Amino acid sequence: MLYIVPTPIGNLQDITLRALDVLKEVTVILAEDTRTSRKLLQHFGIETNLKAHHAHNEHKTVPFLVDALKGGQSMALISDAGMPGISDPGYLLFRACVEANVKIQVLPGATSFVLALVASGLPCDRFHFEGFLPHKKGRQTRLLYLAGLPHTFALFESPHRLVKCLMQLSEHCGLDRKACVCRELTKMHEEIKRGTIAELIEYYGEGGPGVVKGEIVLVVEVSR
Repeated sequence: MLYIVPTPIGNLQDITLRALDVLKEVTVILAEDTRTSRKLLQHFGIETNLKAHHAHNEHKTVPFLVDALKGGQSMALISDAGMPGISDPGYLLFRACVEANVKIQVLPGATSFVLALVASGLPCDRFHFEGFLPHKKGRQTRLLYLAGLPHTFALFESPHRLVKCLMQLSEHCGLDRKACVCRELTKMHEEIKRGTIAELIEYYGEGGPGVVKGEIVLVVEVSR
């Protein structure tokens, strides 16, 4: 059995009791960054064997992991934070397990963009999740597509690109489109800043009072 186990996006108390049980009982835990995951496991007194599984090694390790699972081992896949496979490694292993008829069980848990959608106060009965935009090639094409969507959209953005992204969105969406920057969700310095794109640019731009640090989810309202 391969278990897909979401981990807290900030506050360690957000992990589920079921997730803790699985992490204690499996043969091995596959982690995106063993240094980050070891802190989580130590906090809850979990001593399960930990192995690295990330974008740089997954093409090589997946066949061996599938063979081990077929041989009777149980594994839990975790990412640094949130649901594995959502803008994180995991898909290649999922696909290989499905093709090899290895049982997969996905546990519910923290996912930052869902939290951000609800916290934004924008309509979220229908939405589009973009993940990270391309840095260069294809970025403008994606922004143009997002600007015309008939429902709210959410994307991940790095701190040093936040203002640039807001400026680019203003070109396609207009300065008066409502948006929300959700920063450091569930952590000590959590910030949820709502306003128009123009107001957010002023707040986070040079000379503004906003702090641009940490993990960021940007939510933008439906095209009018």
